[in-house]
Amino acid sequence: MRLSEQIKKASLVGAFFVSAFFSLVAFATCSSPGPLQVHKVAQVIDGDTLRLADGRSVRLIGLNTPELGRKGRRAEPFAEMAKARLHALVEASGGRVGLYSGDQPHDHYGRWLAHAFDSTGSNLEASLLAEGLGYFVAIQPNTALASCHLAAEQRAREARLRLWRKPPLQAAREVRQGGFALVEGRVGRVERNRGGVWLELEGGVAIQSPIAALGAFNAMRWEQLAGRTVEVRGWVIDRARRQGRTPQARWLIQVSHPAMLAGH
Repeated sequence: MRLSEQIKKASLVGAFFVSAFFSLVAFATCSSPGPLQVHKVAQVIDGDTLRLADGRSVRLIGLNTPELGRKGRRAEPFAEMAKARLHALVEASGGRVGLYSGDQPHDHYGRWLAHAFDSTGSNLEASLLAEGLGYFVAIQPNTALASCHLAAEQRAREARLRLWRKPPLQAAREVRQGGFALVEGRVGRVERNRGGVWLELEGGVAIQSPIAALGAFNAMRWEQLAGRTVEVRGWVIDRARRQGRTPQARWLIQVSHPAMLAGH
């Protein structure tokens, strides 16, 4: 059954529409991998998080939007726009969305990890990615739409939309804090051990693919990355803060899917 029919059966009130801008990026529909659960949205928390009428929080899979201002910090560029855009998409769908759970259904905060779709069956994460309002992320095992999401982001990147107007990449040597980042650097060393595969970038950033994730990298020739420049995306971890000392590579980014690591 199509999502529009499911929503009608859920007594959705109001007409559905798709914005003129979204029609320009209609390619990024990203079909649902399976049946959807229709839910009423009570609140849009930010560009990648919803609160449902039943009280549950939903973290959208495959998308990371800029952080809103909190605890005295300024909002990151386009954070408010991403939230407003997600709110508009939800409202255009009558305040209801169809949700498809990830293979890992919850994160360590207890939020429901799911893909969200509007009344026409269009994927909301792909919409924001295609409009340059968020960054693509792929974290195992929730990677069912990874290829489609990456293609949506690539189109925005090529068109230099919003977040991509200025290259968001930072050099490994310029990393100074934790949080989500796109980092570029030359691989100085490749090592395999009980923790998985490690790449040390010149500039103090290490990339780790844990043992449990290596199956997703079957085609990756890790040793051939030595001496090459790579682009990695993910959440930067300050190992000095964790370990109480400064290791050779202070900053760590863990990757569990090959789409998070690109070589040049």
